[in-house]
Amino acid sequence: MSATSPAVGSPLRILRMLCRLPILAWHVLVHLPITLLLIAIDTIGGKKVGHAAIRWWAGGLLWVFGMRVRRVGAPLPGGTMFVANHLSWVDIIALHSQHMMGFIAKAEIRGWPLIGWLATAGESIFLQRGNPNSLTDVMTEMSARLRDGHAVAAFPEGGTRDGRELGAFHARIFTAAVDADAPVQPVALCFGAHCEAQSIVAFAPGESFMGNFVRLLGEPVRPVTVCFLEPILHAEHEGRRRIATLARARIEQAMAAA
Repeated sequence: MSATSPAVGSPLRILRMLCRLPILAWHVLVHLPITLLLIAIDTIGGKKVGHAAIRWWAGGLLWVFGMRVRRVGAPLPGGTMFVANHLSWVDIIALHSQHMMGFIAKAEIRGWPLIGWLATAGESIFLQRGNPNSLTDVMTEMSARLRDGHAVAAFPEGGTRDGRELGAFHARIFTAAVDADAPVQPVALCFGAHCEAQSIVAFAPGESFMGNFVRLLGEPVRPVTVCFLEPILHAEHEGRRRIATLARARIEQAMAAA
């Protein structure tokens, strides 16, 4: 599941970047204030226009980067925990383009341009890595949100991967779903028609957020599939280790089928 990306300084890549930069600027300078306004308004006629605005803006950002999103399946409504494979910052944008969900995100993301704003506006729950008390607080907050009917999301691999294989799913992250007896819905994120571009989208060794951001801006147009898979219901009866195993197996199967 890999593909070769053109050289970083190739003429075609530079041309794509030059064409997309003005569109990106428009999306940030014009569309972003509109999105912020709708988030501030929040609800019109009983409809969550703030959530719709975040989905619209996230989808637009993916379009600027040449990513054409296709959704397979449907996200469960209400208090659901969504879990997905994790490659880079693009994963959060892809999921937000389809459904409103509050992510567990490392605290450093708050300082990232654009993505930090979207994570905060998207009701992310920030985790201080290496701080066991922070993880406990995150689990408590996730359980409360699930009980209140709000969706949350996590990347059970515990960090980004290189796109070559799916990592182990950490069972502890599913504690919130078990405590709240909330369903867990696995989501497979597939970049390229057959998941062949996973390693391109993933962070390269030692690559920074900005480096990845700029590099992906020069990538060719490609499909992105967000596949909402069969949910795991009655989480309290499955147990967190069983949920981790089932969720990973379903995502791995969906990616292999692609």
